[in-house]
Amino acid sequence: MKRIIGLLIGVPVFVVLAALALANRAWVTISLDPVTPDQPFFSFQLPLWSVFMLGVLIGLIAGGVATWLRQGKWRARARDAAYQLEVERMNRARAEEAQQPVAAHSDKKALPAA
Repeated sequence: MKRIIGLLIGVPVFVVLAALALANRAWVTISLDPVTPDQPFFSFQLPLWSVFMLGVLIGLIAGGVATWLRQGKWRARARDAAYQLEVERMNRARAEEAQQPVAAHSDKKALPAA
């Protein structure tokens, strides 16, 4: 079921992105020098579609990082809860072990008299 839903969403998205790439094949100059636009210190040329895709990729990464950072307190709470459960389990095991009487080991044989 998940695979079908993934295909129903993924195929149209791929078709739209392919159409966008084909429609925007022109090369554009990306300049990172706002002071001298005529002769920029650092510039490079990319196809326009790659600029769009790079923007989408940077947005996805920034959104993922922001979400991960915002959920940090919930991850810490879950980690603390798991630690507390483990400590309680160990304490219960120790208490049960302390309450049980020491059993005589029948598998050990007495030493013969000399």
